[in-house]
Amino acid sequence: MNGYAAARNRYLDDAVSTATPATLLVMLYDRLVLDLERAELAMRAGDRPVAHAQLTHAQQIVAELTSTLDVSAWDGAPGLLSIYTFLTGALVDANVAQDADKVAACRGIVAPLRDTWRESARQVASAATQHLAMSGVA
Repeated sequence: MNGYAAARNRYLDDAVSTATPATLLVMLYDRLVLDLERAELAMRAGDRPVAHAQLTHAQQIVAELTSTLDVSAWDGAPGLLSIYTFLTGALVDANVAQDADKVAACRGIVAPLRDTWRESARQVASAATQHLAMSGVA
């Protein structure tokens, strides 16, 4: 591994290990969208191995999101679990059939969720900063 790669890996490891739960969730969604974009492009270019690798990684992310979702935490959680279940099946189907349109449809579902979680994380961070400022800690 060259120096750049080692430094990049160290940076990424540090970013993950120091991130808040909300930031980690957004990072997972960001990578999921990226995987889906890459898979779709690879499929359209006829590069089945790259498409497969990207979709397999996307499936792992959805599995992580599913396993960490506490369905009793809020009223919308069961609906989100249904979306994750749908995505799991759709990604497997898209991978088997090499269906770029199905991958694009999945990205169309995931991207707005990612944007919503990003905005929520921003609001939580802003509220925490305001609370610290009002309590005299900041």
